[in-house]
Amino acid sequence: MGKKYKNPPLVEAVCEFRLTPDTPWDLTIPGLFYERVKNAFPQREQRVVQEIELSQEPQGLRQQIRTSERIVLFTEDRKMLIQLGPRLLTVNALRPYPTWQGFKPRIEMAWKGLEDVVEIKGLQRVGLRYINRVELFAPKVEVEQYFEFYPFVGPRLPQNMVSFIAGSEFSYAEGRDHCRVQLTPEPHFSEGRSAFILDIDYFLAQPTAIKFSDVLGWIEEAHNRVEEVFEGCITDLLRELFDEVK
Repeated sequence: MGKKYKNPPLVEAVCEFRLTPDTPWDLTIPGLFYERVKNAFPQREQRVVQEIELSQEPQGLRQQIRTSERIVLFTEDRKMLIQLGPRLLTVNALRPYPTWQGFKPRIEMAWKGLEDVVEIKGLQRVGLRYINRVELFAPKVEVEQYFEFYPFVGPRLPQNMVSFIAGSEFSYAEGRDHCRVQLTPEPHFSEGRSAFILDIDYFLAQPTAIKFSDVLGWIEEAHNRVEEVFEGCITDLLRELFDEVK
């Protein structure tokens, strides 16, 4: 991503905005928003989504399932979409990734469209997430040959791992932002091949720590950090594979 590859592994990029609970919301907002973005996202669908919400209470951790309606707007080729729900906006780009120069203007369009129709009080969460799928033409691989981010297994433990989840969360901007990184092998892949999912999620860890007027600058900074983390997670061998002509 920092480097432009001929065969980038990115399968989906997601930019998410969650507004604070005091931001007013009503049923007219989706229609008003659609009018502002319909030239770029003409295809419209309605979906019902269930989300699990976890909260810490004196009695312990509480789990609650919330159901909400979202409108989903697609570009003509359905390679990019916007999801809009109560106090939630996401912009998704699917493979083939249109580069940051192609993705960023759609994020800006969606955000400005939301500003036009909603009295935004604050930002509960902002996130930029990149999901990469790395496919290798080998049934068994030494993970450290391809990744700089992987689980360490001491010499007294079995060395033949059949699966793992490697995850870390890094702090940025004096704790204001966090970046969550996770690497997992894809199970039950086809014979003679291996695949790994490298998931990088940079997000606002302190709610309301940035002004909504500064959010587009924050998104640009988040993208730079995601690029740095991605390059830090892979080896030169993977870079060579991403640059091969297929």
